Amino acid sequence: MDIQRLKVSQRKAVGNGPARVLRKEGKIPAVLYGPNTESMKLTIEKADLEVIFKAGAVIQKLITLEIEGVDGNRNVMIKELQKHPVSNNLLHLDFYEVSMDQKIKVMVPVVTTGTSVGVELGGMLQIVRRELEVFCLPDRIPENVTIDVSDMNIGDSFHLADLQLEGDVEIQADVNFTILTVLTTKFEEEEVEGEEDEEMAEEDAEAAETGEEPAAE
Repeated sequence: MDIQRLKVSQRKAVGNGPARVLRKEGKIPAVLYGPNTESMKLTIEKADLEVIFKAGAVIQKLITLEIEGVDGNRNVMIKELQKHPVSNNLLHLDFYEVSMDQKIKVMVPVVTTGTSVGVELGGMLQIVRRELEVFCLPDRIPENVTIDVSDMNIGDSFHLADLQLEGDVEIQADVNFTILTVLTTKFEEEEVEGEEDEEMAEEDAEAAETGEEPAAE
């Protein structure tokens, strides 16, 4: 996987006032922490962040921080990002330092490939789990979990036990849950037939009131 690099600087001022000043200057306040990391307050150029954000899926990306005035780089992931509820502008970032030789848990999206046999017959593919939590090394995070649905017919389901992951990637779960399934659309046909029967009954009732013969099927 590609590892993004990001230059940051330390900051001393805290609170809403200094943070607003930073954002007006085109900078974003952040904090770095981890199980074996002393918490550090940081400042990032917004323009540098936009490059990373354009690559997509920032929460699952591994980033190397180059901290001004600090020897050695830090390998981190974005633990949390705060955005303005109205403007959606980025307000603050939390960086979590990771060890490259210790596995971490991260959510990755589920992607399907192929066209299901059941869908071609009129069924509907339903993705039950759009993300899966995988357990892997920081530099081995898959971009997605890909499932080939070509052989799935109406009524078929794809469970966790059916999943074959590449490399040293695991999914830790106590239940063999369903990831996706192909549903039938029979209920829609039954609903239409039910509506037709109801309409015919109404027509018969109206005919009885007027003395007319009910319409033939």
